[in-house]
Amino acid sequence: MKGRFHKLSAVLIALAFAIPTLALAAQAGELFGREDVRTWQKIPIGTVITPQNWQQYKEFMPEGMQRMFTIGGSWALPADFQIVVGPTHDYPLPKEFWDNTEKYSGNVRIETMPDGRHTVTGYTAGMPFPDPKPPMQGYKFLADTWYEWFPWIYCNNHSFAYLRDRFGNVTSLGTQFVYRQLSYISSVGQPIDDPHAGGVYYAEYTEVLLPEQSRYTTQLTLYYRDPLRSEDLFLFIPALRRSLRLSSAARCSPFVGTDFTQDDIKGGSFNGGLSRFDATYMGPKYILLLTTSDPAEFGNVSNYFTPLLFPKPVVAKWEVRKTHLLDVRRIPSQQEGYCLQKRMLYIDAQSFVSPWADKYDTAGRLWTTESFQQVANFIPREGKQLYGGDYIVSGIDWQNFHMTLFVSADPSGRHAAAGDACRDYEGVNYDNIERYSSVAGLSEILR
Repeated sequence: MKGRFHKLSAVLIALAFAIPTLALAAQAGELFGREDVRTWQKIPIGTVITPQNWQQYKEFMPEGMQRMFTIGGSWALPADFQIVVGPTHDYPLPKEFWDNTEKYSGNVRIETMPDGRHTVTGYTAGMPFPDPKPPMQGYKFLADTWYEWFPWIYCNNHSFAYLRDRFGNVTSLGTQFVYRQLSYISSVGQPIDDPHAGGVYYAEYTEVLLPEQSRYTTQLTLYYRDPLRSEDLFLFIPALRRSLRLSSAARCSPFVGTDFTQDDIKGGSFNGGLSRFDATYMGPKYILLLTTSDPAEFGNVSNYFTPLLFPKPVVAKWEVRKTHLLDVRRIPSQQEGYCLQKRMLYIDAQSFVSPWADKYDTAGRLWTTESFQQVANFIPREGKQLYGGDYIVSGIDWQNFHMTLFVSADPSGRHAAAGDACRDYEGVNYDNIERYSSVAGLSEILR
């Protein structure tokens, strides 16, 4: 009896220590985006949402998605339109990212300049604010999505844009992408800061492949480690056989002739930088998103409903995911001449990519919607990640009635690669900083 008492006492003492430890572990899991995603399944699997019953599910739709169901005329949804709800998927971020978060996030601070601009100091790698709380809660979430995890490089020769005008005409654009992170890296086998970074945070290289008359037109944007330093934007014009440096103020200019602007496209729906914007946290929001699909299906434009080029059920099932909703606006000293009053930005609570944005003009009217649906992709040494270079992106201009669909695959299923796979992607080494991530490389395009 005495032995049993000692054993029971030992168990009780162990539990007394274990309970707070388990509580801390659960808290850490929530802070670091490790919630059990099964709790996000707010709509039964197999539910079919149609133009007849959509209002039952509108709480899971951003305003832009609701607008799809209410707009009429030549842009009205077809009678057979469906959104099929599937299971919510789990995409844990890489261990190295969380290790860097735990190691370095305590050093990160926000500083405000005399003109109202903000900057982040002390950032090394990982998530800068794993527990975004007041003060400046919204800006902390914005910093987390700006420094979201993404592969140190992803590349693609098979990305296509389909542009639809107000009269229903559709034209296509073939592009090549090489997006490269040079600083704050959290990828296996890579240094935190590439020795050839030269002060650059990341570089975006976009070259037009089709149609022939636009071929070789290339845009290179360099974003710097210092958030207060404006990005540099260069455009290579083949007819001139040289590149031009464009004004960093032209952030509302079209991205390679599409319905997206320079402030839109990154790993999600915000590419405006940290110093010119502030954000107000509006709370958690569960919305319908798409995360999984076969490249041969989402790369085929015939698998999209018209007129809005929305994915048919054959492309993928949608899932309910938890997001954080931000009201993102330029700070007053940077607002003059800017095209938007605000951007309602949804940030995925697990990956911190921003898969949806509704943008409002200076009068506060809904102007454009950007749906940036990441398609999970396998990355060497990182496993399957939500931000892996594959995507289904649509930009809809509700006021001028035209739109762009961007997909990272062609109809045959050829799609993006990431990480080490870009060192020999279709026989080309895109891990060449001078060629694909520097201004000097633009002079080699026609060689």
